[in-house]
Amino acid sequence: MALKKYKANTPGARGTILLDRTDLTTDKPEKSLVSKLRKNTGRNNSGKITCRHKGGGNKKKYRKIDFKRKKFGIKATVKSIEYDPNRNVHIALLVYQDGEKSYILCPKGLSIGATVESGPEAEIQAGNAMALRDMPLGSIVHNIELTPGKGAQMVRSAGNSAQLLAKEGEMATLRLPSGEMRRVKVDCMATIGELGNSDWKNIVWGKAGRRRKLGIKPTVRGSVMNPVDHPHGGGEGRAPIGGIPKSFTGKRLGRKTRKPKKHSSKYIITNRKGKKVSSQAS
Repeated sequence: MALKKYKANTPGARGTILLDRTDLTTDKPEKSLVSKLRKNTGRNNSGKITCRHKGGGNKKKYRKIDFKRKKFGIKATVKSIEYDPNRNVHIALLVYQDGEKSYILCPKGLSIGATVESGPEAEIQAGNAMALRDMPLGSIVHNIELTPGKGAQMVRSAGNSAQLLAKEGEMATLRLPSGEMRRVKVDCMATIGELGNSDWKNIVWGKAGRRRKLGIKPTVRGSVMNPVDHPHGGGEGRAPIGGIPKSFTGKRLGRKTRKPKKHSSKYIITNRKGKKVSSQAS
């Protein structure tokens, strides 16, 4: 995936860097794998805003992604590689030998006409899925399950991958993109390879209008608000916040929010900062 840099013909084009999507093969999704996506603009069931800076944006439809890969032993051919407005990684349309179609997250190096498979007999190549117990040590993987059969929950973002470091009994040890070392059950499914579209992190949007099309509204500093609107608000002119930094709802910033007795903490060996958390997973 290449990057496109623009000449500074207009203020919005100055410094803009976008993705060159010429490697995508179609701009029309598979109708049978598309559903409506209703906007909630960050509001709850009573209509109150619970997540700020959301709203507007272009109309989108949801592409149904196969995060479970349970069609063992049936090979599929990659028919197209498409843009997905709901995520930063591209998706690949698979057509199985029995005629069924599905979308998967597109790994790096997967091309049109390639054959992919899932199950314990699948080869170790990009796009193939299998349980961690069937992978050799050192494998680069993505799309990892946390609970067997639930579907992939980890390592699903563009350019990301994890590494299988060890297998001991019913648990496998993974190094995640954040640097965290974590134990996962060996029966959990994962997909071989690194996710594509790694240049996503290099995008420079150039102007606020492009972000508005993505459904992202401007962020206003709390210090320029009134006291009724934010804990940092009020004062004459450019006044300091006058105390401990707080969030919009009044919670102190910098305080850890993870539950100290979260059930999955026992599976974390080393956190992303390198601090040892646990050595055993019961």
